Amino acid sequence: MTPSARVQAAIELLDQTIEGAKSVGAPADRLIAAYFKQRRYAGSKDRRAVRELVYRAIRECSEVPTTGRTAMLALAESDPAIAELFDSSAHGPPRIGKHEKPAKHGVAPQWLVEALDKSGVSAEEQAAMLGRAPLDCRVNTLKAERDLLELPVAGEHLAAPAGLRFEAGTQVEQWEAYRSGQIEVQDHGSQLACLAAAAQPGETVIDLCAGAGGKTIALAAAMQNTGELIACDTDARRLGLLGPRSERAGLTNTTRRVLNPKAEMEALSDLRQRADLVLVDAPCSGTGTWRRKPEAKWRLTPKRLERFADLQDHVLDIAVECTKPGGRIAFITCSLLDAEGADRVEAFLERHPSWTAEQAELPLGRPHGSRNAKGMRLTPFHDGTDGFFIAILRSA
Repeated sequence: MTPSARVQAAIELLDQTIEGAKSVGAPADRLIAAYFKQRRYAGSKDRRAVRELVYRAIRECSEVPTTGRTAMLALAESDPAIAELFDSSAHGPPRIGKHEKPAKHGVAPQWLVEALDKSGVSAEEQAAMLGRAPLDCRVNTLKAERDLLELPVAGEHLAAPAGLRFEAGTQVEQWEAYRSGQIEVQDHGSQLACLAAAAQPGETVIDLCAGAGGKTIALAAAMQNTGELIACDTDARRLGLLGPRSERAGLTNTTRRVLNPKAEMEALSDLRQRADLVLVDAPCSGTGTWRRKPEAKWRLTPKRLERFADLQDHVLDIAVECTKPGGRIAFITCSLLDAEGADRVEAFLERHPSWTAEQAELPLGRPHGSRNAKGMRLTPFHDGTDGFFIAILRSA
């Protein structure tokens, strides 16, 4: 592909991404994979270059652009080298017209910027939310030790005791250490969230929103493969991915349960008031993960944010039913919006006045929330992690 053809391909993919954002369809990474699956002639360099153009354009635009071309014009306005590639060549985009207007520059839609401002996220921190994330891994302590593990590339030691950092794009999936389950890909912030949960050997632990099980595997390692660890989710497909991951990681204390939305306790009745720890990695807007999924800023609306908050309250109330007296809930959201963090803790304490909020002990992060609704916040700008809010809730 010529450089101009790459720009045109990026424009076509941006059109699809914009449509996906409006209809809550497939995310950009899936659209890119499908696009090149149908275009086998494109080499690996072409795929990387087009992908980079797509994500640079998404990061450049605040509001959802009208078209992929206006999004690319916004990037061209910031990068004259790209503007020159609008050359009307055979497979390239038409030349830029005198009256063509690019999409609006900025971090995110205005209402979302205002919500971040109110949540104490500065302009400098907001800009860092759209940087490119490094590749973080966690050494699986069930199979290896960080200081003794030999890898093709020496990773940077992180604050999390099993954390290693590599350059973005490092092909760790091709390493024997990955195939044998000695390392797992996991953002440093996620590792710190699991550290805050402080799962102990022999405990009964429920991962209530396990998804594909990244945090489940980290909890099992902290528990030294002892006790009982139950991974739950309403998405059977995602939870099914935990099976082969558990086998590779060497987990022996973990079981899985698929839950029915709004009737979750039917499958959890035998666990009522039994858990020492319930991890609530709650579904959220994902504002803390924009470095990896920048188009998420176009998918969020005030109504969707409100629905996320309601769902978080619902899941927390389920966790209460499963926690034994004196037990704890680790509440985690990969969001920097107070509506999905400190506000949820405040609302929780109003519904459950016998519970208290404790500030997690972490090597990174800053306290965030009110005096009663204590929590910790991690941000890309301050901590080099995805954005997280973490609170520990304790039963009387």
